[in-house]
This record gives sequence, structure tokens and C-alpha cells, in this order.
Amino acid sequence: MPKRNRIFIFFKSNSGFTLIELLIVVAVIGIIAAIALPQYTAYRMKGYNVAAQADLKNYKSAMEAYYMEHSTYP
Repeated sequence: MPKRNRIFIFFKSNSGFTLIELLIVVAVIGIIAAIALPQYTAYRMKGYNVAAQADLKNYKSAMEAYYMEHSTYP
């Protein structure tokens, strides 16, 4: 076998990824994204709900403080 053919075969067998490998990686990333996105959305919604509840408690405290000073609600 000529030297040129041996070098070509060496580079051909070790160059890059196959299409199947790339498709598997894309599929795995898709599966992970499909699982993580709904969980992230639910986590954000819980955070917003907790913040809204805290805001309502602060509003309630402010309303009660106003009532104590003025004997009426605004």
C-alpha cells in the first residue's frame, strides 16, 4: 500500500463524528429540554405566587396600621 493511501485511510477513520452520533446527541438534548422546561416554568410560577402572597400580607399590615390611626379604611 502506498504511503499516501495509508495516511488517507488513517485520517478518514478518525475524522469527526458520524451522523448517528450527532442525531443521538440532539435527541438526548431534546429529551432533557422537554423534561427541564416544564419544571422550570412550575418553579418560576411558585416563586411568583410566594411573592404575591408576601405582597398581600404587607398590604394587609399597611391597611390595618392605617385603620388603627384613622379608625376607617381608605
